[in-house]
Amino acid sequence: MSYILKRFLRLGIVFLTIGGLFFSQKNNTPPPVREEPATKRQETSDKKKETRIYYSVVRVIDGDTIVIEMNGAYAKTEAKVRLIGLDTPETVDPRKPVQCFGIQASDKAKSILAGQKVKIETDPTQGARDKYGRLLAYVFLPDGALFNKMMIEEGYGHEYTYRLPYRYQKEFKAAEVRARELKKGLWADGICD
Repeated sequence: MSYILKRFLRLGIVFLTIGGLFFSQKNNTPPPVREEPATKRQETSDKKKETRIYYSVVRVIDGDTIVIEMNGAYAKTEAKVRLIGLDTPETVDPRKPVQCFGIQASDKAKSILAGQKVKIETDPTQGARDKYGRLLAYVFLPDGALFNKMMIEEGYGHEYTYRLPYRYQKEFKAAEVRARELKKGLWADGICD
């Protein structure tokens, strides 16, 4: 083959490759957004070094539902998180009146979580999201405390199992028994008469 013919073939291949890339990108939808953490912080344990991902709490909806901020591939996104194993009295459900001790539970959650960075842990036994599209998770505070369990222990909510047992179910049930015995929060005498 002549030198000129080889050169035309190479240029043709280059143009076809570039054109193919251009048209495939133009006609396809963008790749799905990969959610990444808002903040990373290193924690050291005696056995090994591990990375834990912390998310900023944007707002507290009520005692058992929060909104966190995540960084996506294209923009920051917010995700509603429904806390596994915890049910607090309703304050924002338009179908129900505000329930006894609901405002106190919401206020407690706000006082602990507002502006906080938390670790989110999912549970494969519960699925990724509920029927309303909320992420199902446990929420850990920076000191390692499990917020879901803390709310039950202090009497701001009760243990809640939706269909299947979950990872911390025994602990949460025991926490509710202790709160009832000690008459904490919504279990106190005369609170919800």
